[in-house]
Amino acid sequence: MIRIFKNFFKLFYIFVIFITIFICIFFIPFFNSSYTANTDSGEIIDFNPNGFVWPIPGYTRISSYFGKRKSPTSGASSSHSGIDIPAPEGTKFIAVADGEITFTQFLGAGGYTITLSFANYKITYCHCSPNYIVKVGDKIKQGQVIGHVGPKYVYGVKGNQYTDSTGKPTNGATTGTHLHFGIRIDGKYQNPLDFFS
Repeated sequence: MIRIFKNFFKLFYIFVIFITIFICIFFIPFFNSSYTANTDSGEIIDFNPNGFVWPIPGYTRISSYFGKRKSPTSGASSSHSGIDIPAPEGTKFIAVADGEITFTQFLGAGGYTITLSFANYKITYCHCSPNYIVKVGDKIKQGQVIGHVGPKYVYGVKGNQYTDSTGKPTNGATTGTHLHFGIRIDGKYQNPLDFFS
């Protein structure tokens, strides 16, 4: 009887360890001190005290921060006006707040770009997919999907001066697929992370 109890206890102990590891790997990275809300699409998005939501749910790594940096590729600024969030091509990104779409075009180093405006804010999403799902004038709700991370390479863009080391034309000044996310207030760039602390 004692042996059965010991075996049961060992199995239970292993099960508890397995569940703990599973929760740590798959759930803890998504928990924070902010609260969450459900969107119409059923996705959960994170809110923060400033009222903005993170632009790419599930992707929080930053590969290039706001401010001074070493230019990662020819044509990229050494004074970075936003943050870069790596994500695979086709990854959805969302409106960080309610607003209106005021720009959807190829924009030099930013590549294919979407701008969401409200009050004295302009929120810029760069290196997007050229297959826009929003257009200028659209009224947007916070958490609404407004675009997708674009490809690294784009072809047939008139005036695109950006290429990689092999000469292939890139989606602006980029070394890989990511979302460049910028915030301007009254035309002046701000550190986006100041709005997500």
